[in-house]
Amino acid sequence: MIKRIAILGATGSIGTQALEVIEQHPEKFEVEVLTANNNANLLVAQAKKFIPNTVVIGNKEKYSFVSEALASLPIKVYAGAEAIAQVVQMGTIDVVLTAMVGFSGLKPTIKAIEAGKSIALANKETLVVAGDLITKLAHEYKINILPVDSEHSAIFQCLVGELNNPIEKIYLTASGGPFRGKGIEFLRTATSRQALNHPNWSMGNKVTIDSASLMNKGLEAIEAKWLFDLKPEQIDVIVHPQSIVHSIVQFEDGSMKAQMGMPDMRLPIQYALGFPDRVKSNFPRFNFLDYPALTFEHADVSVFRNLDLAYLAMQKGGNMPCVLNAANEIAVDCFLKQEIGFVDMSEVVEKTMMSSSFVPMPSYDDYIMSDEEGRRIALQVVSKMR
Repeated sequence: MIKRIAILGATGSIGTQALEVIEQHPEKFEVEVLTANNNANLLVAQAKKFIPNTVVIGNKEKYSFVSEALASLPIKVYAGAEAIAQVVQMGTIDVVLTAMVGFSGLKPTIKAIEAGKSIALANKETLVVAGDLITKLAHEYKINILPVDSEHSAIFQCLVGELNNPIEKIYLTASGGPFRGKGIEFLRTATSRQALNHPNWSMGNKVTIDSASLMNKGLEAIEAKWLFDLKPEQIDVIVHPQSIVHSIVQFEDGSMKAQMGMPDMRLPIQYALGFPDRVKSNFPRFNFLDYPALTFEHADVSVFRNLDLAYLAMQKGGNMPCVLNAANEIAVDCFLKQEIGFVDMSEVVEKTMMSSSFVPMPSYDDYIMSDEEGRRIALQVVSKMR
């Protein structure tokens, strides 16, 4: 049977690569819904090519442009965040790929779970912000959350067939980004252009900056806690510059499983969409002789403090990861706008965490308020730095 896919965030890095996968396998996948926040031109081009049932543009000011551009095609067009949360409930959808950036992915994911849709999760912030709520809903509605991040996909793949074998520890690998090995003095003058120059992966701006600061790995550690029901001390981060070993599971007998492959996001995307089947691909193959040495290093949290802050938020629990995420989204945006420096991002996150209200057992409304408060405090911190 052909799986009908809704792609939330179709114009971003994950969304565009997902469409490449779907295009290569028309006998297995079909585009049912495409959404984008602001990139109306690309959304229209994608819609004309794939002819989905429905298209949603998040920015309501661009509704007329999208609607008029697609008027001659049998495509329903809507606009706004509420419309995105509503379309995921369509009965014609089999899998919802959540590739939206940041906190905005939370509500559509909740609505998709409540509608009984399988979730291919590329929006790590959903579990970072509200992991307890999302995992409880997934259990209640008996739906699968299939990770799309390369690291979590690797852990998931290593656990297939290991249902009754407890995890002792997992190792999330990090490339180290463009600033691997750099000291704090270098980072004080690092530019956004330098930070966006990732050595291995092609990603959106926000994720690439998070990778450079190691916040991405901190967010992934929190996500892994919820996906695989782990304690913080069972999650370790190691720097692996070649990005060939995507992550490792260590079991109670000391055995370790690693998932390996080229650094190509189409692999975990295709695995999530095709699960439980592996779909044949023409992606480049890994050759051991091209990589005679695979190396591993400690992550330097004394320099890259965001990773340490993420672990502190995970250990405290409650709404603190939500606050961490909100502050980080503001910090990254301000860094990209050249309003603060690279090192300042950690200070923004830390001060926001220290000043925000702590809610030990948050509800959905608490997450909304924590996100708003975190952003407000983070902007105040930034304003004092200018």
